[in-house]
Amino acid sequence: MNLQTTRRIAAAAMAGAATLAIAGFTALGSIFDYPQILKEPVDDILASYRENQAAISGWFLALVVSAALLAPVGILLGRIAGGRLRPWISGVAIAAAIVQVIGLSRWVLLVPGISANATVPALTADAHRTFEQVHFWLGTIVGETIGYTLTATFTVLVVVALYGSVIPKVVGYLGFGAAVLIATGVLIPLGLGAASLTNFVGYVIWCVWLIAMAVVLWRSKADAPTATVLSSARA
Repeated sequence: MNLQTTRRIAAAAMAGAATLAIAGFTALGSIFDYPQILKEPVDDILASYRENQAAISGWFLALVVSAALLAPVGILLGRIAGGRLRPWISGVAIAAAIVQVIGLSRWVLLVPGISANATVPALTADAHRTFEQVHFWLGTIVGETIGYTLTATFTVLVVVALYGSVIPKVVGYLGFGAAVLIATGVLIPLGLGAASLTNFVGYVIWCVWLIAMAVVLWRSKADAPTATVLSSARA
């Protein structure tokens, strides 16, 4: 695979991940009030889930695919970066993809059964406890806290490796800003309400960063530094 092909495949994967994430969170916010719904009592969460179970599960599956795309993105960006950061970029991206897929998959694989059990009076209490445990361990700890840390680390590694030589400085600043805000999400379990907002803003900026990276990589040529593509396009 030549350099230009690698860049274009990476661009397509990044654009796809961003598009699925934006579509998924927008749809879930509309039909499930996600993620605000998670602050409600378990019975209310599961009742709301059952009202649009097929659509909610489908959109969470879209988020699973979006998260999974981070693995090939990391591998391809590692190839583009080369040098000593290549294995770190690829490894952290794969780890970030795995933990986020695990966390999000609970809504597709586990919550349907838990939700069904919650409608049976004899099983309701156990179903609620199971949901709380699954949400805490697979959601809050694995998918979110560890996922936030790895996603922020991956973004910083990519920017450090490609800043100035492959990507324009403005895209680098965008990536750094997104990483810092995403990392604030690790404070959410400590009860810091503002962290939820900064983390959300971070992911919005991160999606913009993914799209900006995709544009730069797609328009670059194998024989020209990618960082000059945007400026030359404006001339």
